[in-house]
Amino acid sequence: MKQIGIFDEAIALKRLSQLGDKLEWLESVMDWGMFQAALDEMKPDKTQTVKGGRPPLSNLMMFKIVILKELNNASYDQMEFLINDRLSWKRFLGLGLPEKAPDSTTIRDFYELLKETGMYEDIFQLFNNKMEEIGVITHKGTIVDASFVDVPRQRNTREENKTIKEGGVPEAWELDENSAMLEQKDLDAEWAKKNKEVHYGYKDHALVDAESKMIIDYRVTGASVHDSQRFMEMITERIGAFWADSAYMSAAILDFFKEKFPKIELRICEKGHRNHPLTDEQRANNTEKSRIRSRIEHVFGHMTNSMGGMFLRCIGIERAECAVGLKNLAYNISRYASLRRLGTAPKMA
Repeated sequence: MKQIGIFDEAIALKRLSQLGDKLEWLESVMDWGMFQAALDEMKPDKTQTVKGGRPPLSNLMMFKIVILKELNNASYDQMEFLINDRLSWKRFLGLGLPEKAPDSTTIRDFYELLKETGMYEDIFQLFNNKMEEIGVITHKGTIVDASFVDVPRQRNTREENKTIKEGGVPEAWELDENSAMLEQKDLDAEWAKKNKEVHYGYKDHALVDAESKMIIDYRVTGASVHDSQRFMEMITERIGAFWADSAYMSAAILDFFKEKFPKIELRICEKGHRNHPLTDEQRANNTEKSRIRSRIEHVFGHMTNSMGGMFLRCIGIERAECAVGLKNLAYNISRYASLRRLGTAPKMA
């Protein structure tokens, strides 16, 4: 094997830059320091205080690993391998060629800490506040929709599923000899069927800024919860106009806006009923509304096609909320980088 020369790493990195390293672009447009204080509050950074031995891993580097994980929907083991394998990832994380990546357990523990402290929610809002400050998120128009987030399917009996649906735990699972099995059972995930597709897991209910296509708020539920059930708690008077598909058209929803947010301009698609089909005018109005409403489908489409899909490897609603929140944050960061490349978003001050 040819011996690696002193300049070979620099030459390889230069070649990556010439080929268009997207992570190098992301690094150049992001102000990662904006997350430092929040991360240090969650976990004191000891990189400057410990002497001797391997220095502790910085919180910012671990956070960037989390973002990489969500941008690629990789497992903890895959992350350890890919960081060691990919020169572009090492450069993004500030690691030299001979430096070892954090192991999968360390990455998982940092992820768990984000969940246990709830810091993923604060960091999501922190980034959105910055986007509002520089004028990327405008709130002139807001779109709502929900997308399935699947998890590995459980092979339970009908009786077991019935017990879980009623909020209980099958007796056999609670026996001491089955404790390991119970740890692998997701008691919060739900089954749902839509357009002949069967899903098992959760739903990401998202509000998206119509102009920037950034996610401004979200809720996570079981997959069987109807799209229209959780969005009301995300509505604020800052919304200028509201777009949604016909699943959100009901008397209760119209009354909600009329009573609490009468100034919000509603652009909800109408739906026909048996023996009462839509008129040509209503169809034309729906088509016009869908020109804006469909922008939220671009968001979920990007997550599905460019971020490894809407699939989780975790168990339970708490971990699902954290994973979906971080996935939404990673999408927003990626979206900002795209807007900067297009020249339609300002620099971070």
